[in-house]
Amino acid sequence: MSASAKILSLSPANAIKWSVGSWSLFIAENYILSENRTAIIAAVGDDNYHYIYGLCSTLAVSSIVYGYQYKIKPASSSVPGMMLWAKNAPVPLPARIAAFVSMGLGLGLVSQSVPKLQIPLEYRNGNGNISATANEASASSPAARTADAESSKKWKVRCPFDFTDGKSKSLEGGSAITLHGVERISRHPGLWSFGLLGLGFSFLSPFAPIRIWLSMPMMVAWIGGGHTDSRHRRGMGGELSRDMDAVTSNVPFWAMLSGRQGVGAMDAFGKLLGEEVKGLNGLLALGVAASFVASRGRGRVPGGGASSSSARLMGSRFGR
Repeated sequence: MSASAKILSLSPANAIKWSVGSWSLFIAENYILSENRTAIIAAVGDDNYHYIYGLCSTLAVSSIVYGYQYKIKPASSSVPGMMLWAKNAPVPLPARIAAFVSMGLGLGLVSQSVPKLQIPLEYRNGNGNISATANEASASSPAARTADAESSKKWKVRCPFDFTDGKSKSLEGGSAITLHGVERISRHPGLWSFGLLGLGFSFLSPFAPIRIWLSMPMMVAWIGGGHTDSRHRRGMGGELSRDMDAVTSNVPFWAMLSGRQGVGAMDAFGKLLGEEVKGLNGLLALGVAASFVASRGRGRVPGGGASSSSARLMGSRFGR
């Protein structure tokens, strides 16, 4: 490759093309194959459909990785004009706040999709923890009831995961839907956690094409989630009932904000935060997000003096 061709391949325009194009190919490939699933299976069979789907998905993902490794990342060190602030300077405060909010929401959705964390030690005070046999005996003996209650007052070890609260409940009783947890937030928490994490990472990068590349999973979540809902409404590859569709949303929190869940937005958020959120899971998620943003946001400018001042001056461009 000639020097001029190499420079052209590392140009900002080419890097942006790969940032958008590779992810767009992935979205289009999934959309086309899943939308035409029935017709393709009828033509080539179910097994061959999955072979085709797997091959196309592998090629699309390979283009995403190739574009980042060989087109986008190398350009970030050779095209200073695409920098929002100096490469090793501290990340501007607005970008750090945006990164924390996005990553906190993304990790928060993940944390609510796994079993509830709980403190592995529990103090039993004896109330409501008396066995059936003891209850029968204590019915005729107050002294026995008191002794049994006193004996059960002690610390007990329990599993750090509460599997009884691990599932999000969306129960249909006739036409009524009872929402609980992440399904109140979005029909596709996995997709949106992926998108929000990518968006959070993007705010910590000063190079515009890398920012675009990292934020594209948001488009995957929006388009992919919407298309999945569309197919499920038509009974293709799944089912989305009218009742569930009416009270939930693809975009996180939209159904809550728009009052589609039978109560106002404040009441919906109050119910979610007060009764349904897995507290320890959420705190752990926010802690991880805060720690990561703090460690990546400090920058790595060697020394001080003019170099640090110049970096801060470059960083102020984002703040404006």
